[in-house]
Amino acid sequence: MNLHKYEKIWLTLGSASLVLFLLIIGFAAFWKGTHPQSHIETIDPQNVEAHEAFQPENLGLTEVEDGKFIVNMVASAFMYDFGKDADGKQVERIRVPKGSTVLYQITSKDVVHGFQVAGTNVNMMVEPGHISRYETVMKNVGEFTVVCNEYCGIGHHLMYGTVEVYEE
Repeated sequence: MNLHKYEKIWLTLGSASLVLFLLIIGFAAFWKGTHPQSHIETIDPQNVEAHEAFQPENLGLTEVEDGKFIVNMVASAFMYDFGKDADGKQVERIRVPKGSTVLYQITSKDVVHGFQVAGTNVNMMVEPGHISRYETVMKNVGEFTVVCNEYCGIGHHLMYGTVEVYEE
């Protein structure tokens, strides 16, 4: 079998790319320990309030120790439920000090939603029946918009909130 010079070049480049790709995946999986989540906590999407973290009084921002916070929220039909303030008004803003470690815990009651804090590395898919968690350090001062980045229906554009990181 006789291969043209250019066929040999492309065959070599393609094979080398495949080997390089497999080496990178193997390095990430075995050396760095990168792998998909396997022990995701499940929840009944029809009764999320049964889980302690998503009871109405536990929604929103909670300081668990100095500089460490947990944000519990529920995504549903075109809104993020950050809880209610002392006056019973729906909270749409979360305030944390710069440098804080924040664990976002979120679930969905109805369909797949997205949870992205624009301008940060916080970006999750929120599925009904699962609790999505992401821990990050809020390093930059500013107001960051929370958006749903998975199309969830006709009112998708109404899903937003704000995370404000302030200087202490």
